[in-house]
Amino acid sequence: LPDAEAARQWMCDPEKKVSAHYLVDLDGSVIQLVDENKRAWHAGQSYWRGMTDLNTHSIGIEIQNTGHSLGYVPFPDRQIGGVIALCRDILTRHDIPARNIVAHSDIAPARKQDPGHLFPWAALAAAGIGLWPAEKVSGLMTPQAFMTGLAHVGYDPALPPEIVIPAFQRHFEPEAFTDDETPGMVSARTMARLSGLIGLIDAA
Repeated sequence: LPDAEAARQWMCDPEKKVSAHYLVDLDGSVIQLVDENKRAWHAGQSYWRGMTDLNTHSIGIEIQNTGHSLGYVPFPDRQIGGVIALCRDILTRHDIPARNIVAHSDIAPARKQDPGHLFPWAALAAAGIGLWPAEKVSGLMTPQAFMTGLAHVGYDPALPPEIVIPAFQRHFEPEAFTDDETPGMVSARTMARLSGLIGLIDAA
């Protein structure tokens, strides 16, 4: 949507049947829309680590951006600072594993791209929010082994590779979306990034 007020109005309209607990504007300011102890309708039909009722079991944060349909742009530093501060605050109240701090595109990749490959997940992980893997070279994976690895991370094993692989790359390998690369293609870097992520998860 074009601005945070339009997003707020959209999520406060009962006819839209969409809501989130928080909205973070471009300047980093945070608007709370739903109490954390109430269900918000931010996840929709989704899946993560075997769980499908994610509206009930998660806190939804919307981050203002014009999005892919209106001219996707980078997220300002002040906005990311607001997201980090909000996440840190939430984590003081809820025991949320780092591997469960995920994108809409992770839990509903057949429908959603947000927040997209420009979102700085590595910066959030450096601030203690979520995970960011170092590349771990462990030999070539077969296609089946790669998909098994994605399911181990949390992605829906029922979805085809052409849906799940770009979702993984949006979060953990944004370089795949540069002009000279093709999202959805599994490179040695993609495999090393997945191996590194699995190592982080298994070590936790």
